[in-house]
Amino acid sequence: MSVGELYSQYTRVWIPDPDEVWRSAELTKDYKEGDKSLQLRLEDDTIVQYPIDVQGNQLPFLRNPDILVGENDLTALSYLHEPAVLHNLKVRFLESNHIYTYCAPPARPRLCTPPPSPRDATAVRDEKNQSIIVSGESGAGKTVSAKYAMRYFATVGGSASDTNIEEKVLASSPIMEAIGNAKTTRNDNSSRFGKYIQIGFDKRYHIIGANMRTYLLEKSRVVFQADDERNYHIFYQLCAAASLPEFKELALTCAEDFFYASQGGDTSIEGVDDAEDFEKTRQAFTLLGVRESHQISIFKIIASILHLGNVEIQSERDGDSCSISPEDEHLNNFCRLLGVEHNQMEHWLCHRKLVTTSETYVKTMSLQQVVNARNALAKHIYAQLFGWIVEHINKALHTSLKQHSFIGVLDIYGFETFEVNSFEQFCINYANEKLQQQFNSHVFKLEQEEYMKEQIPWTLIDFYDNQPCIDLIEAKLGILDLLDEECKVPKGTDQNWAQKLYDRHSGSQHFQKPRMSNTAFIVVHFADKVEYLSDGFLEKNRDTVYEEQINILKASKFPLVADLFHDDKDSVPASTTSGKSSSSKINIRSSRPPLKAPNKEHKKTVGHQFRTSLHLLMETLNATTPHYVRCIKPNDKKLPFHFDPKRAVQQLRACGVLETIRISAAGYPSRWAYHDFFNRYRVLVKKRELANTDKKAICKSVLESLIKDPDKFQFGRTKIFFRAGQVAYLEKLRADKFRAATIMIQKTVRGWLQRVKYRRLKWATLTLQRYCRGYLARRLAEHLRRTHAAVVFQKQYRMRRARLAYQRLRRAALVIQAFVRGTFVRRIYHQVLREHKATIIQKHVRGWMARRRFQQLRGAAIVIQCAFRRLKAKRELKALKIEARSAEHLKRLNVGMENKVVQLQRKIDDQNKEFKTLSEQLSAVTSTYTMEVEKLKKELGHYQQSQGEDGSLRLQEEVETLRTELERAHSERKILEDAHTRENDELRQRVADLEQENALLKEEKEQLNNQILCQSKDEFAQNSVKENLLMKKELEEERSRYQNLVKEYSRLEQRYDNLRDEMTIIKQTPGHRRNPSNQSSLESDSNYPSISTSEVGDTEDALQQVEEIGLEKAAMDMTVFLKLQKRVRELEQERKKMQTQLEKREQQDSKKVQVDQPKNDIDVDQDADLAYNSLKRQELESENKKLKNELNELRKAMADQATQSDSTHSSPDSYSLLLNQLKLANEELEVRKEEVLILRTQIVSADQRRLAGKSTEPNINARTSWPNSEKHVDQEDAIEAYHGVCQTNRLLEAQLQAQSREHEEEVEHLKAQVEALKEEMDKQQQTFCQTLLLSPEAQVEFGVQQEITRLTNENLDLKELVEKLEKNEKKLKKQLKIYMKKVQDLEAAQALAQSERKRHELNRQVTVQRKEKDFQGMLEYHKEDEALLIRNLVTDLKPQMLAGTVPCLPAYILYMCIRHADYINDDVKVHSLLTSTINGIKKVLKKHNENFEMTSFWLSNTCRLLHCLKQYSGDEGFMTQNTTKQNEHCLKNFDLTEYRQVLSDLSIQIYQQLIKIAEGVLQPMIVSAMLENESIQGLSGVKPTGYRKRTSSMADGDNSYCLEAVIRQMNSFHTVMCDQGLDPEIILQVFKQLFYMINAVTLNNLLLRKDVCSWSTGMQLRYNISQLEEWLRGRNLHQSGAVQTMEPLIQAAQLLQLKKKTPEDAEAICSLCTSLSTQQIVKILNLYTPLNEFEERVTVAFIRTIQAQLQERNDPQQLLLDFKHMFPVLFPFNPSSLTMDSIHIPACLNLEFLNEV
Repeated sequence: MSVGELYSQYTRVWIPDPDEVWRSAELTKDYKEGDKSLQLRLEDDTIVQYPIDVQGNQLPFLRNPDILVGENDLTALSYLHEPAVLHNLKVRFLESNHIYTYCAPPARPRLCTPPPSPRDATAVRDEKNQSIIVSGESGAGKTVSAKYAMRYFATVGGSASDTNIEEKVLASSPIMEAIGNAKTTRNDNSSRFGKYIQIGFDKRYHIIGANMRTYLLEKSRVVFQADDERNYHIFYQLCAAASLPEFKELALTCAEDFFYASQGGDTSIEGVDDAEDFEKTRQAFTLLGVRESHQISIFKIIASILHLGNVEIQSERDGDSCSISPEDEHLNNFCRLLGVEHNQMEHWLCHRKLVTTSETYVKTMSLQQVVNARNALAKHIYAQLFGWIVEHINKALHTSLKQHSFIGVLDIYGFETFEVNSFEQFCINYANEKLQQQFNSHVFKLEQEEYMKEQIPWTLIDFYDNQPCIDLIEAKLGILDLLDEECKVPKGTDQNWAQKLYDRHSGSQHFQKPRMSNTAFIVVHFADKVEYLSDGFLEKNRDTVYEEQINILKASKFPLVADLFHDDKDSVPASTTSGKSSSSKINIRSSRPPLKAPNKEHKKTVGHQFRTSLHLLMETLNATTPHYVRCIKPNDKKLPFHFDPKRAVQQLRACGVLETIRISAAGYPSRWAYHDFFNRYRVLVKKRELANTDKKAICKSVLESLIKDPDKFQFGRTKIFFRAGQVAYLEKLRADKFRAATIMIQKTVRGWLQRVKYRRLKWATLTLQRYCRGYLARRLAEHLRRTHAAVVFQKQYRMRRARLAYQRLRRAALVIQAFVRGTFVRRIYHQVLREHKATIIQKHVRGWMARRRFQQLRGAAIVIQCAFRRLKAKRELKALKIEARSAEHLKRLNVGMENKVVQLQRKIDDQNKEFKTLSEQLSAVTSTYTMEVEKLKKELGHYQQSQGEDGSLRLQEEVETLRTELERAHSERKILEDAHTRENDELRQRVADLEQENALLKEEKEQLNNQILCQSKDEFAQNSVKENLLMKKELEEERSRYQNLVKEYSRLEQRYDNLRDEMTIIKQTPGHRRNPSNQSSLESDSNYPSISTSEVGDTEDALQQVEEIGLEKAAMDMTVFLKLQKRVRELEQERKKMQTQLEKREQQDSKKVQVDQPKNDIDVDQDADLAYNSLKRQELESENKKLKNELNELRKAMADQATQSDSTHSSPDSYSLLLNQLKLANEELEVRKEEVLILRTQIVSADQRRLAGKSTEPNINARTSWPNSEKHVDQEDAIEAYHGVCQTNRLLEAQLQAQSREHEEEVEHLKAQVEALKEEMDKQQQTFCQTLLLSPEAQVEFGVQQEITRLTNENLDLKELVEKLEKNEKKLKKQLKIYMKKVQDLEAAQALAQSERKRHELNRQVTVQRKEKDFQGMLEYHKEDEALLIRNLVTDLKPQMLAGTVPCLPAYILYMCIRHADYINDDVKVHSLLTSTINGIKKVLKKHNENFEMTSFWLSNTCRLLHCLKQYSGDEGFMTQNTTKQNEHCLKNFDLTEYRQVLSDLSIQIYQQLIKIAEGVLQPMIVSAMLENESIQGLSGVKPTGYRKRTSSMADGDNSYCLEAVIRQMNSFHTVMCDQGLDPEIILQVFKQLFYMINAVTLNNLLLRKDVCSWSTGMQLRYNISQLEEWLRGRNLHQSGAVQTMEPLIQAAQLLQLKKKTPEDAEAICSLCTSLSTQQIVKILNLYTPLNEFEERVTVAFIRTIQAQLQERNDPQQLLLDFKHMFPVLFPFNPSSLTMDSIHIPACLNLEFLNEV
């Protein structure tokens, strides 16, 4: 390929530019050899002539194709040179916002690259350790990059034992930044020391510990800062927190008040809060285990340094001595904070001791010497504190576990050059020289290894070697050696040392002497020339601190301060220095032998220490696989995304990146795999060559035909190597091929488009012609039609006009005729009318005349007739009178009367006879009656005479008295009844009014509620849905928290076991014996509950719980809180009730006192009262019961009436009915009372008659005055009757009083109810008023809250009732079981005794056949066989042994054993068996913690045992699906609810272990299978050149996985879980968790890797996800929610394939990607890489549009998903259909000692 082909027209090149360093241009014509200039067009269309060096033939650099611009790997660039690298970095930094770029293939060093993962193949390859070397200029971002690297390791690696070691590693960063970073002119957070952090990993690549080494702390910054710089951050942080109470004793103020903190000017940094940073520093100290007392001591030391800088030193007049005021406040604070003696410190700050062989001198110092000594002391204190903090950080990060490998992060200072460069800059640049040499040698070595691996001929490549410069510094008699030698010279000075350098190294090419200075020297480093000023080199190298000051600090009363300097082994005390001193000396003779001067060989200078530590660092780096992070500072103005080309090029040259590129470009920088090359450039292959199946042979033939020079490429074993520019040439050929094809396609398409256009025009022309001709024809036809229509119109118009004229004449003639004819007719009509009227008059006159004549004739005829008829009547009357006087007429009338008369006469005679007979009888009866009356009168008189007048009068008086008292009692009773009735009426009336008012309020409330609900029905529904979702979410969170606590408990338990084992191993002695494992397990599981039937839930228990755990914790339980609230209300009501009763009692007592006072004067018969009370209790007990029942019915009816909403209509009827019932009851009571009185009277009278019959007194013959009584009444009987009547009256009175008291109590109770109802109504009215003032939404919410409160109270009442009933039920059950057991024992004892008797009765032996009994589903074992049972059934059991048996067989066997222990009521046996089982399962799981089959087996068995304990617990909720036989297998005696909870927790632990094992198996497969494997063949061929692939995930590597492997593994998991009988619901949750992990790991890798963010990856992802969904449907797992967990990955795949240009595309992306956060969407868009040159990149403007549309989202700030997140697991109840008696125990279990019951 000739130069002319490369430099042709339209070729773009780079030319130098003074401002932009390099500028792009385009050739306007081809270049021909021999031309002296190139004609170029700049980007601003300016034409320039670029001269060419004809002799050197130096043509401008070629520019890479646009497809390669912005690549993430610089070695992918076809043209590797400085402008290409600079432009690529600029494009990535400014346009794509990418700050990381690779500068080498995978195994080479990288430029600003993210660190390797410890689980990458690069981290485990050859089992070598890794190192990350972060370097760059000050302010380039080294510290931040190192911090990100450590954060990345902590996130990806995690810790193995959950000791939070990764948090401690991250916590070391804020501490080291606080004490080792400071603000400089170039960087606000510049690291002023170097550090190398080793992060240790175990075999599983979990972080187990870390270690930190530091290098060359810039101590001079403690005492001096340049302008616009600050001291270390910790000083300003401490000053910002000085106002805190715990820091008052530090006596600090603002930073401006301290000399050591204010030399740089401004003490603040924009955007930095020192107080907030100080709080983070303290938190980091706490996290690392630094005690609070040590923290305070550290801050005291730091504060003392600030006070030391403010000590005022006063110079004396002679100038050779100084003094410090004893009242100096800062020196007092310094001594107080460090705990040293004030006088000694004041003295030795101004004096020093000179020790010779014979004498010791104390010499005063000048002002400058004192200031230097003070500054040296401050630097030394800070350096010692810095070292102590680093040491304690290392102690906190140290681990006792074995370290398998480590990754080191070196955050070292970059190359520095300032206006004034001193000893610190010299050491920093020396370290960078060493690192650059290691970098160059490593790159060279990797290149050589790559060529040897691919079997490419290796040719030596020259590269820059900075060994001479390193020799200049560290070789024998080098700069450092001469410096150390000068420090040993007593009179050594910086000038003498500089002169020695001039003399020794003036001939070196890396050493130069400045022209204008004799104290400076220049070193030519690999990056640039640096001029160093020798002033201060010796002092800084010596690091001199006076021994007397150190001794004072060693004697501090604070242990930490003393320890800082007692451990100081490298500090060099001030040696005796001789020189010109005219100061006064005081000769002091020592009282003890002089001290021997220390050996000078043991005094290590700072340069020597630094060189030694640097050599150790290089040895460490050489023993590891290094990875380089070169940080480039874009500008010096600290501006974001501002690119300064000059500064960038300067750093690229200095950091060795261009040298690396040059080394790569000298060989074969571009490398392509055969497969990728074939897929990329197959368009250049001829058709006949494609018939060959060997892609390697095709690639060779194509290259040999395309590139004629064989030196431009080499064929390796797996790759093709190209020289620089060859890939660009191939891209040019490929682009030309595409261009030619494009032209052909365009030509064909354009021709087709023209033909289509011609056909369209022709069709349009014909259509137009057709329409025009049709239009003309239609217009002619319209004209003819109009003409014809005009003729017709004319004809019709003329005809109509003639017709109108004719009609007008005709109408005129007709009118005339009509008027004439009318006139004639009217004349005739009037004539006829007059004639008709005359005729009518004649007719009426003639009729009147005729009628008058007729009337006259008729009157005359009637008169004649009347006269004639009267005459005739008279004649007939006369004849009748004559006939009546005749006898014959009478005879006719009296016929039959005679017989009637005879009959009547006979009847009269019969009646007369009967009357006579009756009269006789009456007379006889009358006489008899008269005789009897007389006789009775005589007897009465005789009796009255015998009785006497006095007795009768007394008896009559007593009777009258009794009648009077009875009437008075009746009247009083009536009065009481009337009062009671009146009060009842009033009360009922009040109740009715209140009920009516309550009903009205209820109606109003219902109306308001209906109105509110109608207004906000939709909002309420939405709020309900939201509340339901929120409650579900809270439930899930609560379940997750609980399961995390279970997980934490299991982890702590495991940690406790491990620690106990370690302690046992440590403390084990020859005579020591360990406890058995089961015993230790039992001890560790001592927290298991025992069998208990008690329930917790009473209010008293809640009160006790509150007292025990405190109000704050108890308030967290809403149920307990509501119970307490309810209990408080009940107690308040009881208090009010008791208070009311107390007041009533007091009132009654006062009334009794008032009533008893007048009664004291009256003599009351106590015996009569006692008799009255007794009789009252006996007689009226039934009546009182009846009244109480009636009153209870009345109360119940009134309560129902008050509560029912529709009672307003039926209340009068029910109320009247109740009143009628009460009246009837009262009437019945009166009747009963009267009956009692009558009965009592009859009894008394009977007794009197009985006594009267026996009496012999003479006066008993007298008759009583009572009617119908013949018995005599005795006086004693009368008195007894009188007493009986009195007792009856008292009984009635007592009954009335009791009834009145009951009525009063009832009235008061009803009044109390009325008051309560009033209060409730007032509250409701207030609530209604408040509700009406609220908004509709608030009204709905308030109503819902009120309803929730009401329902909660009702639920609590019901819950308490249920709990009480359950308690009673359990107590009764327990008693019943105890009685049943006693009965069974008794029956068994009786049966045994009976069998014994029968056996004794038998005289001969009889063989008895044993009757076989059915198996009851219980297994019996002896207590000593329990360990054997657990070993055979749990510990030593293998799942393969139970193949083909009933799933979960061990669980069934264990339950049958538990059931037998329950049957025999042995609680100890149940407890021991369950505890041993749980411990055995834990032991098995601990032993097989990576065995999926074993874990799944015990998860299924544990769940089945849990289900059995529920199914056969006896609870009705778990027995709904049981058969009758299964119900017989329930537990009888014990409630194992608490053990069910323990088994549930154990199931959670096993489930978490199962998920952990499955994730450990699947996780290495996910990235390769989901992102890297080609599920759809051919998509990888469209990848652009230079894509950087990782060796751990190559498709053709040993560790690659395809999607089929993942599906096979999940099939294996599914088969194992199904075969072992795991519940289907749990299987669904397992795969939901696994699919979430697949989603999280895949999405996290997608977000971290740019090489997979492409369109083809999106296609592969969608295909892979569809395959996983198909697998879920095939296994009936699609209902598990696993697909929903993949939603973020699905949306990410769609995002990769969507169009990303217009605002509509942005809106579509925002609406689609709802499961992705804003940060994730932006990250994917930033990482998105076009597939070829025909696709455009995602612009920054589009990404900002996306950010603007998504800014309202409240997304979490976390970019990566937590792939360790675990969903809470549920174990739904799944009863078994098997019965216990149908289970067979196989012989392989060796359980022969179990007996079937």
